Amino acid sequence: MDGWTHGSALDAARLGAELGGRATLVQFSTAFCQPCRATRRVLAEVTRMVDGVAHVEVDAEARLALVRELGITRTPTVLVLDAGGRVVRRAVGQPRTVDVLAALGEAM
Repeated sequence: MDGWTHGSALDAARLGAELGGRATLVQFSTAFCQPCRATRRVLAEVTRMVDGVAHVEVDAEARLALVRELGITRTPTVLVLDAGGRVVRRAVGQPRTVDVLAALGEAM
């Protein structure tokens, strides 16, 4: 969890979207980020495979205060939240499906 030491959880109000019942994949993206598009496809695939998991995409340029608070420095950055909204894993760059599934295993 590089750069984020608050220990508080992210909730629907802070993200602007509902969290998953079991876990949430939060993707920070920018408009012209090519790997962000591929990441969106991978995370969408995982949410179709695993019940109770939501994918929330955050426009990093539109949410600069949240980006700074969380220490997001590159896109795509993916945070894996448990059911309570706590960050259990963080990854920068385009993830592989198998790695996302493994991270979800830690969150659920």
